[in-house]
Amino acid sequence: MISKSDIGSYIVSRVTTLKPTFDRPPNVRKALGSLTVKQWMFFIVGYLGWAWDSCDFFSISMTTTVLSEAFGKSSADITWGITLVLMFRSVGAVIFGLLGDRYGRKWPFIACNVLFIILELGTGFVQTYKQFLAVRALFGICMGGLYGLAAATALEDVPAEARGLLSGIFQQGYAFGYLLATVFARAFLPTHYSWRAYFWFCGAPPVLIIIFRLALPENDAFLRGNMTRVSGSESGNHFLTQAKVSFRKYWLTALYLTALMAGMNFMAHGSQDLYPTLLQEQYSFSEDAVTITQVVANLGAMVGATIAGYVSQIIGRRLTIIIVAIIGGALLYPYSFVSTKVVAVATFFEQACVLGIFGIAPIHLMELSPAPFRALIVGASYQIGNLISSASPTIEATLSERFPLNRNGETKQRYNYGLVVCLFMAAVYVYIIILTFIGPERKDRDISSTVEIMDSVDACESSGIETCHRVSTLGDQNKELQSKGMKV
Repeated sequence: MISKSDIGSYIVSRVTTLKPTFDRPPNVRKALGSLTVKQWMFFIVGYLGWAWDSCDFFSISMTTTVLSEAFGKSSADITWGITLVLMFRSVGAVIFGLLGDRYGRKWPFIACNVLFIILELGTGFVQTYKQFLAVRALFGICMGGLYGLAAATALEDVPAEARGLLSGIFQQGYAFGYLLATVFARAFLPTHYSWRAYFWFCGAPPVLIIIFRLALPENDAFLRGNMTRVSGSESGNHFLTQAKVSFRKYWLTALYLTALMAGMNFMAHGSQDLYPTLLQEQYSFSEDAVTITQVVANLGAMVGATIAGYVSQIIGRRLTIIIVAIIGGALLYPYSFVSTKVVAVATFFEQACVLGIFGIAPIHLMELSPAPFRALIVGASYQIGNLISSASPTIEATLSERFPLNRNGETKQRYNYGLVVCLFMAAVYVYIIILTFIGPERKDRDISSTVEIMDSVDACESSGIETCHRVSTLGDQNKELQSKGMKV
């Protein structure tokens, strides 16, 4: 039972633990050089998987107009293809997260990419609007499943001093995917087969990613954890035992991470989804000017994710998130109210803050998640948070109708999207600051294994003789692993 004194002590600790760690700034060259060739390969294949996942997601945004013409539907109808992806991502996160924690990162990762190939090719062959929606819903399951697996593949084996930097680089794969989608849409949409050729092409790169992943073994972190699990018929029972123990011990952490990721996704969607509409309808930007501004914004996002991830390794995850959120809040006025093309400067730095916060998320989630279910918790918290925030553009569009602009002789009613985006984002930043302040942090926690000794001890206390026997033999297994150059 939690007492009032426990709550008071925890609140006080939120202030004291926010003190900057001021760890010695890791030398970037030395930190990156600390990775072995195999660790680099794991990181690169995880990054590529996430980047192409993002590219596939943005494929609908890039083809909305031509798809609406092809199916005889409005642009709003076509965007249901995006909404369905967001809705079903959490389903994929749970399914593939459990598979990844039970059977390893490698084969579920490959399975996701095989399904990507099938579904992207299938999108290029659909003939009706209903077929289009069905394929995109299935794509959402695959997209949701890949994030946790890709993050675990990329970051689990990374040395501690390089985690923050590489976490930021990994998350910028989302922005890189947007840039890829923009480039390939420009290349394929003017061709004879137009959007169909674009989706057919999108099914090709995952073949290379699959070949790359097939050439690599299972992650060392998973193998180290797997060495401590019983084999054969008992392994399934042990997995269920771990699930029960982890849920009992970490359910509050899982809820917290989901709430935090909901805030971060509200931040991303709130600052991005309605922004092209703001530029076009409120400030009369041309389509090319909007594209250029969006590309600049995503370049800023890539820079911000890398820098914030690096800084979090020096002063701590929570403090970095709070500082970047304050800076992002200060930039909201120029981001929302500058009506000339100079706004590209504001979009660069605002999106640097948005993805800067997001850049810390992968490693922060992994350090806080229970080791045996890292892929599940990381993927599910991210995707359920995404589902919660999927209504962001609808909320902003609805609120904008309360702030109409003067028509000035124009037939079409325009709205003050800038004001709504500014107010919405200010509220989201406050939410993130408060939630981050009251939340935990386990910077530099050992994530080099999918089994924690303390978790096993907790299991021993509640799960009987067989589990206790596994705990008692953990030390011997650790010695065996160390003799092979591996550590638990």
